[in-house]
Amino acid sequence: MTDTAIVEKTINFVKDTLKHAEGGHDWFHIQRVYNNSLLIAKNEEADTLVVSLGALLHDIADAKFYDGDEKIGPRMATDFLTSLNVSNETIDHVVKIIENISFKNSLERDKENSFSSKELKIVQDADRLDAIGAIGIARAFNYGGFKNRPLYNPEIAPKLDLTKEEYKKSVAPTINHFYEKLLLLKEKMNTETGKKLAEQRHQYMLNFLEQFYKEWDPLTPQRPS
Repeated sequence: MTDTAIVEKTINFVKDTLKHAEGGHDWFHIQRVYNNSLLIAKNEEADTLVVSLGALLHDIADAKFYDGDEKIGPRMATDFLTSLNVSNETIDHVVKIIENISFKNSLERDKENSFSSKELKIVQDADRLDAIGAIGIARAFNYGGFKNRPLYNPEIAPKLDLTKEEYKKSVAPTINHFYEKLLLLKEKMNTETGKKLAEQRHQYMLNFLEQFYKEWDPLTPQRPS
């Protein structure tokens, strides 16, 4: 089977699997990450098939929708790619991307033995780009609504040094998520293309927060940091 055919079958598999997914983690999220991954990969020496499959399958079973089970996504990806007779080397690389891509894993204190590759860095940048800017804002509030979280509570301050477990268990207002994750992503970009694309999206979020605070309390507006 050609690489093109493998990618096409993977696209159809992901579309079908995520047809009832939460709006911020649905097929359209995957499509945006896939497209941005290919855009970034143009300027990097990387395995395009691994990048494509890593992007398409990175959220095939996001742990937060499966009671925190971080093994179900890699297992689903492995079973599907095995059914297409994809090489074990490629499957192993794609699974490692799925296991290492998330922001919460970057919060672990001991990352000395963590996996890294050019392909992971590309897909990770593309996924992080979709978490910031206008789309990132929309996704944050969509998920906050999905979890019935308040928009903002001035009495609940963001926690700026969360551990992985604290991040996973957080039920903080959506605005806190900007400070606990979204505004941190610009400095975590791996590739030059990712860094350039992140700049404008980061500024857009700062502008949004400034406007949000003005509308929340026009008498004593706060300012984003």
